[in-house]
Amino acid sequence: MRAPAVLSALIKSFTQWFTSKPQQIYGAGKSTHVQWLVRHIEDQGIAVVHTREPGGTALGEQVRQMVLAQPMHLKTETLLMFAARCEHVQTVILPALEAGNWVVCDRFTDASYAYQGGGRELGNEAIRVLEQWVHPHLQPDRTWLFDVPLEVARARLAGTRDLDRFEKEGDAFFERTRNAYHERARQHPERVRIVDSTQPVEAVRTILRCQAQELVIAWKGGQSPAAS
Repeated sequence: MRAPAVLSALIKSFTQWFTSKPQQIYGAGKSTHVQWLVRHIEDQGIAVVHTREPGGTALGEQVRQMVLAQPMHLKTETLLMFAARCEHVQTVILPALEAGNWVVCDRFTDASYAYQGGGRELGNEAIRVLEQWVHPHLQPDRTWLFDVPLEVARARLAGTRDLDRFEKEGDAFFERTRNAYHERARQHPERVRIVDSTQPVEAVRTILRCQAQELVIAWKGGQSPAAS
């Protein structure tokens, strides 16, 4: 079982557009929505690099396998996540932005605030220090939080596949994680958009289409994402 899902996006190098950072509680249907959103943006004639965390690089995918399967200390888990993120930022995200692409990333640092800071009860300070060290000047321009209540996410995941180490956590962990995501949304209303993923797929896509179009129009007009 998991908490909400996040999609984050970096768009365009020096104006720092990091668009569509999907974050989610597990079971929110994020991956399907993200793939659709990437195609929708590409249909506007915009080059998109679609990536994910943990993952996105050879090193990141190895870290993903470790943290999803292997028990480890909380600090080890957190440091591995940021080691993978550093490699991801330096070798994938920044080069893509400098080439003029938009970057859509399935989870980014908000996930560390939610899962390690909230779910694992590490707190925010250690996450903040690592964030400032690994990507001090890089933040998503838009983050979509795909949100579902715990019982809905659990029902959607039931019997679909073998659960990973995070998905096997108890209800209290996921409530803390979800609460941490919502706190991030309250702290960053200029970029975080909460999407009710209990709605039908087409209703969610209508919301994403409208909000993505605002970003496209703002980008083509040279405005900041906050203006959209």
